[in-house]
Amino acid sequence: MRRKSPLLCYVSDRHSLGLANPAESLAVLTRKIEEIAAAGVDWVQIREKDLPARDLASLTRQVLAIAAGVSAKRASAFRVLVNDRLDIAIAERAHGVHLGEKSLPVPDARRLITAAAHKKALDESFLVGVSTHSIEAALNAERDGADYIFFGPVFATPSKAAFGAPKGLARLTEVCQAVRIPVLAIGGVTMQNAASCTHTGAAGLAAIRLYQDASDPIRTVVQIREQTANSRRQPPADQSAY
Repeated sequence: MRRKSPLLCYVSDRHSLGLANPAESLAVLTRKIEEIAAAGVDWVQIREKDLPARDLASLTRQVLAIAAGVSAKRASAFRVLVNDRLDIAIAERAHGVHLGEKSLPVPDARRLITAAAHKKALDESFLVGVSTHSIEAALNAERDGADYIFFGPVFATPSKAAFGAPKGLARLTEVCQAVRIPVLAIGGVTMQNAASCTHTGAAGLAAIRLYQDASDPIRTVVQIREQTANSRRQPPADQSAY
């Protein structure tokens, strides 16, 4: 079945929650993820790079419990992806891992995932995603066996400033046409430009603030889906629904 609306992925960032007491950040983040999941977002990428392994594993377990509850109430499953830490993603039986430019190479990750799947320690639907910032990187990720990619930053955003100037919609279009795996636009995605991203052929929208800062996450998700309903170009034939 082909998706009729874009994949919406919330990328977590407890440091941007603006809390006076940082000690409360994990508890607040967990509640925020639960709220955003209940609003209808499809995926969450747990991207807490400085969190100790034990705390990250605990957070992943809590979010997976939330995912199970949310998924039971709707037609499509809510997926939990762990940024970079494949070991934790496998140990906690998450739904996928998201790799960065300096993460474990996709072929190496695939070998570990296959081994875990053979031991019944992992579901065969486990996803491998990769962050990319060029057409070359996107093509390499596809060749290496990634299930999907993030591409950006499409627009200017503080969280992606380290990756250089915004790539823009023209480059996003080129990437979507160059690969046959789903491309999620990331970097400065807002309610105002969401439809322009999906019009390029992007399969989804990944963001921090778009979802995290929403005063009414349900209304935000509904509006995004309404605005992008008629703006998506036909994806390649083998882009299945995730």
